[in-house]
Amino acid sequence: MRVRESLDALSLDALVVTSAVNIRYLSNHAGSAGVLVLTRDGVHLLVDFRYRDGVRMLQESPAACPGLRVWEVPASYDEALLMCLAEIGSSLVGFEAAHVTVSKHDWWQRTSASRNLAITFRSTERVVEQARLIKDTAEIETLREAARRLSDVATAAFAGVREGVSERHVAGVIESAMRAAGYERVAFDTIVGSGPNAALPHYRAGDRMLSSGDLVVLDFGGVLDGYCCDLTRTVSIGSPSAEARQLHAAVFDAQRAALAAVRPGVETSVVDAAARSVLEEHGLGAAFGHGTGHGLGLDIHEEPRITWPRPDVPSVTHAPGMAFTIEPGAYLSGFGGVRIEDDVLVTETGCEVLTSVPRELKNL
Repeated sequence: MRVRESLDALSLDALVVTSAVNIRYLSNHAGSAGVLVLTRDGVHLLVDFRYRDGVRMLQESPAACPGLRVWEVPASYDEALLMCLAEIGSSLVGFEAAHVTVSKHDWWQRTSASRNLAITFRSTERVVEQARLIKDTAEIETLREAARRLSDVATAAFAGVREGVSERHVAGVIESAMRAAGYERVAFDTIVGSGPNAALPHYRAGDRMLSSGDLVVLDFGGVLDGYCCDLTRTVSIGSPSAEARQLHAAVFDAQRAALAAVRPGVETSVVDAAARSVLEEHGLGAAFGHGTGHGLGLDIHEEPRITWPRPDVPSVTHAPGMAFTIEPGAYLSGFGGVRIEDDVLVTETGCEVLTSVPRELKNL
């Protein structure tokens, strides 16, 4: 396992995992509470009474985590963690710095020292997240199926878009179609942005009524067996204006350029630059202010980030098994915007586009 290899590289006896998503990745436990301790030869899951029977049933199912030892938490997770670490004899213990507060870390250090437990806690960054970058066969099949089902949702969405209905009504149509398609839940708040609202990249859905000539951005995604998918299409209410057609054509060209750039060995910033340069050629560089894509998996936004070089975002070189979105956009304040998004998987020779909804500007 890649995470266990990291223990050796970091000279750690154990890794304390507190991120709920990372706990699920390592153990299949999907509860809202829990702590996991990973060692070279074991997986220790700490859960309270609420999850005791659920974990037992999980361990009796095909989704069981091999080598899992369950520790019941009678009261405090922090107390139970120190008892677990002391019993299994871990001295150098890593923790997820991005998911542990300063006060919690201080309590671990102070309390373990006062009890002469000889435990040293060391911060780590992205240990599990780096392992999650490469999807295995089962994860890939789940992502494929999740993306495939978006076609039926898109069909329902297009049928629900018409002049005189509200954005919120269309969002309801989309979310009803997602339930009918078998998703366990939506992956994020559905975006339906019409007219000038389409120029707001993270707008949700409001009371505005769709009007003739509007561009409408439809951005939706679902969760299937824990894994997320994401799709955006932009449609027109009636015949689009020349400006709307030009805007859509530019974004369409940018997405094709980015898709063509995806292949093993290419850095994320190169794919972003492929889309960004096309929009700059169309005079729309300033209208594209977000990254070209984001990773997909147990989180709707995870690594890799397909964006320009930034000190706060690690550069990633694409490798087979990585899954992410390609979603360039262009937004003109007061007029509207266009975004086109698909889910892709890096293959040995390039990429596989997992979503299959037509990208052309549809007049509804």
